[in-house]
Amino acid sequence: MYKVVSKKFFSDNVVSLDIEAPRIAKARKAGHFVMIRVDEKGERIPLTISSADIEKGTVNLVVQTVGVTSKKLAELEAGDYVTDLVGPLGQATHVEKFGTVLACGGGVGVAPLLPIVEALKKAGNKVISVIAARSKDLIILEEQIKEYSDEVVVMTDDGSYGKKGLITEGMEEVINSEKVDQAVIIGPGIMMKFASMTTKKHNIPSIASLNTIMVDGTGMCGACRVTVAGKTRFVCVDGPEFDAHEVDFDEMLSRLQGYKDQEQKANDDYSCVATKKRK
Repeated sequence: MYKVVSKKFFSDNVVSLDIEAPRIAKARKAGHFVMIRVDEKGERIPLTISSADIEKGTVNLVVQTVGVTSKKLAELEAGDYVTDLVGPLGQATHVEKFGTVLACGGGVGVAPLLPIVEALKKAGNKVISVIAARSKDLIILEEQIKEYSDEVVVMTDDGSYGKKGLITEGMEEVINSEKVDQAVIIGPGIMMKFASMTTKKHNIPSIASLNTIMVDGTGMCGACRVTVAGKTRFVCVDGPEFDAHEVDFDEMLSRLQGYKDQEQKANDDYSCVATKKRK
């Protein structure tokens, strides 16, 4: 059992949880994720570690309420417990002194981007971050990203905060004013596709974190198969980070739709149960 020690809402659908897991906090590196199970009968889901506090023995997880398990996580309060928390898993981010790094995060993708930005900055890089969301209320971890960035560009689709436009427009602005040596891209699948196309156009080496497609997290279910440079890779054990210019994003986007019907049914069933309980 792992105790939730604090909880904070970033928006109605995005919550930050600090959970006691001292061994994971000590061992984790940028890019690692955990598998979490809320209760004995619950499914396991993968979540990237946003940050860790070794002294307190906690890891921070940012959760967007999409399916039943993420909704159950968001309903937990400080003092509650989750049944399982396994990690750190996956391959850690390759960190070195590249020069100038363009760090791009869309939506809740900013959470897994944060430890990478921190690690790259501490390795001596100049880090310029572009973070984006549909609107102001969906921008998360801006101050934390600023702490480890030389510059931060904020983009919103509706112009309610920062600059109006897509993340690719913010990226182009940076690329046109700086010599970028490396890019890191994390966010929704469609965002990563077009962000990767942008850096490819400018011949900027790029990595993309494909954690959105993971299910089992141990390489056993095969749900996270992706094609990279023409070869099959498993995101949870071979990644979650890959050369962004070699990922078949169209295939990945198609496979992300694979469980939509089951997910919708589970959400509908859970909503019915929750409604009955309230009555």
